[in-house]
Amino acid sequence: IIGASKILTDLSIDDSVAVNGVCLTAVECSENAFRVQAVLETMQRSTLQYFEIGRKVNLERALAANARLGGHYVQGHVDGVGKIVSIRKQGNGTIYEISIPGDLQQYVVPKGSIAIDGISLTVANVMQDKVEIWIIPHTLTSTTLHENKSGDEVNIEVDIIGKYVAHFLKHNNPTSHIAESQLKEWGYE
Repeated sequence: IIGASKILTDLSIDDSVAVNGVCLTAVECSENAFRVQAVLETMQRSTLQYFEIGRKVNLERALAANARLGGHYVQGHVDGVGKIVSIRKQGNGTIYEISIPGDLQQYVVPKGSIAIDGISLTVANVMQDKVEIWIIPHTLTSTTLHENKSGDEVNIEVDIIGKYVAHFLKHNNPTSHIAESQLKEWGYE
C-alpha cells in the first residue's frame, strides 16, 4: 500500500504506476493511497524485495497518448539492479557513479538515456562496469535520489531502443538490408 497525493487525482483500478521504476498495477485506490501487487519475478528483478514500511519512493503515472514526452522513453520494465558506488558534489550538480550489471552494459552509451529508480536520466560517462550520471539540483530534491548513499541498490532500466537494435543485430533479420557495418558507419556502436 502506497500513500501519495499528487498522482491520485484520477488514478483508477487497473492503471499502471511506476514505483521506483517498477511498473505496477493499481488494484485498489482511496483518496490518499493505492495498493499494488507484485509477483516473484518482479521482486527478484528489482529492489522491491528490500522495501520497508515508511520508505519514500518515486512515483510516475503512465504516459497518456495525447501528452508531451517530457523525458526519455521509460517503460517501467526494470532490467536489473545496480549499486551506487559513489556520490560527489561538482559545482551545483551531484555526480552519481553507479555499477551496471554485466548483461546490461552493452545497452548503455554516453549521452544515452537510462532510468535509475524510475528517474529518466542522461548518461554522462561510461566506465567499464559503471556509469556516471550528473544530477541537477531540481532532480535531486524532487526525487528520492537525495536520500541515497553509497552502497544502496537501485533499479536500472536501460534504453529500449538500444535493446531492440541489439536484439535485431543478434538475430540477423534476413528481411533487412541494414548491416551492422552500416549502423557503425552511421555512428551507432
